[in-house]
Amino acid sequence: DFLVAENVSPGDFTLLVDNWDLNRPKIRLRRYDDNARKLYIVIPADIHEGLHAELYQQYMAQLFRMSINREWRTMAASTRYGRSDGNSGGGGAGEGDSTGGPKPERAAKGAWPTLVIEAGNSEPWQHLRSDMEWWFSASDHDVKIVLLVKFDPRRQELVLEKWEEEVRGQRPGATTTRSPGALAPVMRQIITITKTSSTTYNVSRGALVLSFRLLFLRDPDLGEGDIVISVQDLEEYAANVW
Repeated sequence: DFLVAENVSPGDFTLLVDNWDLNRPKIRLRRYDDNARKLYIVIPADIHEGLHAELYQQYMAQLFRMSINREWRTMAASTRYGRSDGNSGGGGAGEGDSTGGPKPERAAKGAWPTLVIEAGNSEPWQHLRSDMEWWFSASDHDVKIVLLVKFDPRRQELVLEKWEEEVRGQRPGATTTRSPGALAPVMRQIITITKTSSTTYNVSRGALVLSFRLLFLRDPDLGEGDIVISVQDLEEYAANVW
């Protein structure tokens, strides 16, 4: 469900995007790397769509339970164009599988989401994590949480990674291109869901917890709090994907 087209010039990409709705009934833009001139494309099979859509539904269910769903804008797979600053990875374009952000803060056309979910079936982890880095960098850190979920048919398991950013200082004497205090991606949580029988699933490392402040860009009010997708919810998610 994953392809890479090489030697795609910025002009070729612009022409493709201008006619995108006519040419892509069964394909989805993953990311365009204008530096490497590579276009990453997803052919969304059932397993790919289930991996991100079912997880996003579990997320939305928690917003409904807290009655804050009206404060959330679903952006789906809308294309976003990087804020190029001349550094590698800063430009190009990307399209998440499921995305969204708070209203009114991210209600404007072209606003960046605070949450991005990207799924992979045949797509390697290396590419998924490169996409994650692009979302943080290209949005100038407007994206706050990236969830990566990948299916391994051989092991019959789903692996879910939660990525955020944190400030990392430069180590004394270290040689790096990253300035002291710059934001860098960090994996906050990894969850593995394994199919143990035809109807049961084992969820390792507990519930998925998503920061309310990062998602909604404010402190929670009374009755609000971090979005928790419980072990039971994750088991239901896995059953729906399988």
